[in-house]
Amino acid sequence: MTSSLRLRAGLVSIALLAAFLGIWHLATRSTGPVATMSPEYAKLMGLTATQGKSAMPGPLDVGAKLWEHLRRPFYDNGPNDKGLGIQLGYSIARVGTGYLLAVLVAIPLGFLIGMSPLLSKALDPFIQVLKPISPLAWMPLALYTIKDSSISAIFVIFICSIWPMLLNTVFGVASVRKEWINVARTLEVGTIRRAFTVILPAAAPTILTGMRISIGIAWLVIVAAEMLVGGTGIGYFVWNEWNNLSITNVIIAILLIGIVGMLLDQILARFTRMVTFPE
Repeated sequence: MTSSLRLRAGLVSIALLAAFLGIWHLATRSTGPVATMSPEYAKLMGLTATQGKSAMPGPLDVGAKLWEHLRRPFYDNGPNDKGLGIQLGYSIARVGTGYLLAVLVAIPLGFLIGMSPLLSKALDPFIQVLKPISPLAWMPLALYTIKDSSISAIFVIFICSIWPMLLNTVFGVASVRKEWINVARTLEVGTIRRAFTVILPAAAPTILTGMRISIGIAWLVIVAAEMLVGGTGIGYFVWNEWNNLSITNVIIAILLIGIVGMLLDQILARFTRMVTFPE
């Protein structure tokens, strides 16, 4: 039954993709020669004016350019001309570093807050004030204090990743059934052992859900952060190609950002399923 559903869903997905590519191709194909115009203007505008070709690249153009990138993903011709593999590598390294730092802070702190009503009430005003601040609003302060664009981008990832993980950890720990904790107390299980053997397994699915939300936000923010700080990364690649008016490369970068984001989400989704126990 499940395999049949997956097969049908896969076929529907393929049909939707084919329809999207077909509409995209038809919308951007050449419409034939246009009206006579000044030769100088035609030379300036190129195929867009002389053959009625759309300025938006079609799927075949994007596919050909993507294949060209995939053949040489790690070339390095200087600061403004690096392969997509290098640009993605920089972005993933920044996201990974900032995200891991957030994990090291958010989960232990969330555990403490979730287990202590006093800490929960004391820290809640600070969390509620800091949580709604846009991560990019921290960028000027980070650049001024850290004075390193790459580390500033990592700091922004850290600050945007920490809140979903922290709040989900607090919620998960505070929501563990009191009966389970009382049974552990009755058996004279110590606080630390109770945290690792009772609370952590029960709260793990909620904590992983927070981590999954955080990785999605981190991957969203790194693109915007790299557009601001420049230098390297897939966000800088998008901005640089826009300045070069290469819409084809911009579309390729958007496609790769989506694929990498999906892979990161799926990795954490698998971990979430591994720690979820059916009742």
